[in-house]
Amino acid sequence: MLTISEITKAFGGRTLFENVSLQINREDRIGLVGPNGAGKTTLFSLILGAEAPDKGTVALQRNVVVGHLPQESAPVGDETVIELATAIHPDFTRIRSALKEQARLEAEGDHAGGGGSEDKLKADFEAFGGFRVEARAKQILAGLSFRERDFDRPLKEMSGGWVMRAYLARLLVQEPEILMLDEPTNHLDLEALLWFQDYLKRYPGAVLMISHDRSFLNQLVATVVEIRHGSLIRYRGNYEDYLVQRKAKEEQHQAAYDNQQREIARLMAFVDRFRAKNTKAAQAQSKLKQIERMELIEAPLNAEQTIHFRFPQPARSGRRVIRLTNVDHAYGQTVVYQGMEFEAERGQRIVLVGPNGAGKSTLLKLLAGVIPVQSGTHELGHEVRAGYYSQHRTEDLDPNATVLEEALDTPQRVTEQSVRTILGSFLFRGDDVFKKVRVLSGGEKSRLALVKILLNPPNLLLMDEPTTHLDMPSIDALVNALSQYEGTLIFISHDVYFIKAIGTHVVHVDTGKLTHYPGGYDYFLQKSAADGARAAVAGAEVAARAPAKPEPGRPSIKLKDQKRFEAEQRQIRYKQRKGLQQSVDALEAKIAQFEKRQAELTSELEDQGTYEKPGQAVKINRELMEVQDKLEEVSAQWEKLGTELAELDASWSEKIGA
Repeated sequence: MLTISEITKAFGGRTLFENVSLQINREDRIGLVGPNGAGKTTLFSLILGAEAPDKGTVALQRNVVVGHLPQESAPVGDETVIELATAIHPDFTRIRSALKEQARLEAEGDHAGGGGSEDKLKADFEAFGGFRVEARAKQILAGLSFRERDFDRPLKEMSGGWVMRAYLARLLVQEPEILMLDEPTNHLDLEALLWFQDYLKRYPGAVLMISHDRSFLNQLVATVVEIRHGSLIRYRGNYEDYLVQRKAKEEQHQAAYDNQQREIARLMAFVDRFRAKNTKAAQAQSKLKQIERMELIEAPLNAEQTIHFRFPQPARSGRRVIRLTNVDHAYGQTVVYQGMEFEAERGQRIVLVGPNGAGKSTLLKLLAGVIPVQSGTHELGHEVRAGYYSQHRTEDLDPNATVLEEALDTPQRVTEQSVRTILGSFLFRGDDVFKKVRVLSGGEKSRLALVKILLNPPNLLLMDEPTTHLDMPSIDALVNALSQYEGTLIFISHDVYFIKAIGTHVVHVDTGKLTHYPGGYDYFLQKSAADGARAAVAGAEVAARAPAKPEPGRPSIKLKDQKRFEAEQRQIRYKQRKGLQQSVDALEAKIAQFEKRQAELTSELEDQGTYEKPGQAVKINRELMEVQDKLEEVSAQWEKLGTELAELDASWSEKIGA
């Protein structure tokens, strides 16, 4: 459907593409990857005709429609959400407006201008899909997390992210033969992303996408095209397949280059040794010609190396880090939470998931203290220092400082070398570190704010979509940093790879209700699917057991019997739970003792008098190591039993509806 032939494109003396070609066929699923600045968006511009190649051609098959979703926000007028989503063609919009105007005139008793012209308008309207277009648009908008009451809202009242979702909806309603998507997941919450991912799996046309979401690429693409040093390199399979193939290709190239260089060195050693000797001169000349006849293998280009570094660590907090008790919160008449309870403990890495508008960001802001609780209590634990990272956390940056100066402005002791390494991993490379903050883009400011919070991390870190504006190497750098992080993390993200890499506990937020899943994202998916299936079966069983009228001759269950059954179930649960709870309480007491002794020993080591007694410091250090080992062992046992206790409570809640 689309053929790119031998194109070359340069900007400001830098060649982005040199004699590259690409073929896109019907139903292809292609992921376009490469570092920022490699030319991904420029290639899109060449395909769309917004830019012309310096050399070569871009040929589109006749009558093939190309649809494009840009990365950044698109223009907004006075149209509503549904009007934009159904604006699939200028003629369709014009016809629909004309029919609405005729309907208005008829309602007012003006029947002029009807007849044949109205019949033609209706026929043309049906040719475009008629009322089916609006029905399809509403389905897609709902999948992208729009609520029905939002369909008739003017787009100019909505944020840029929602505007981009409306444009995406219009694109899916249009259903072009080639769908071009530039970072389509940036503006989606997790639930909308999963719906969109499933939708694209069934999409009838070709899809060409730029994305830094590797999980999204792994689910969808069958081909990866890498832009690298001016070339387009095509790989079969998804993103993980591409990584394996690229590594193998690089190793083969390196081995072939090394072998050839060794052979050239061997021949040149002979030439250098014998070219001055009359008896060997002819042989030396022959060796030189042998080198000249070689088809030289180009030196391998330096691959992007994974950057390894350590971030400063926060002070250790108490076991209970934060608690919300009986919290109510509302925006005007809209109640978000009523009697909500939430608690996090030291070391937990909690991801908040749920549909858009369920209250995830509100919960994160309540935890951070960005918005005060309207009713109930907000308690921070012992020695807890909270830090909140939002997508728009730029107000604390000094606009007159350079990137490097701003990053170095931290209470932690950090060297310029280590800070420059960390900045480089977050895309501030070379002279970028000397840019003034005021000239940075919004995305660059967000990345700098992320570096600053990681250089001086609180022991309770609350993060809202931290991977936005990051490319894959930077996401890996963030995963590396948070994997080292020893504090407590609560975050929201739509990046499934990031969630799986970091999250160890899931809280599902839906219509003000919090459901805890003491495991990672895969565990949450399994449990929630099982819970949904059980609920459906239970609903069917209840419906089957509850006819409108009692069956004749069959006695109903008496209320007294039902109460006796529930009392027996509670007694069984109590016995099972009691032993576990006693073990948990005993372990908590041990943890408190070990933590107290750890603090005492640390204090003794900080006392100068300890070192005046021969061997005393060594003895204290040895005991301190033993206490730390025991503390880790007991903490692991406590976590295991705590999980068992939570699962027992959850299972009994399911059984008796408690």
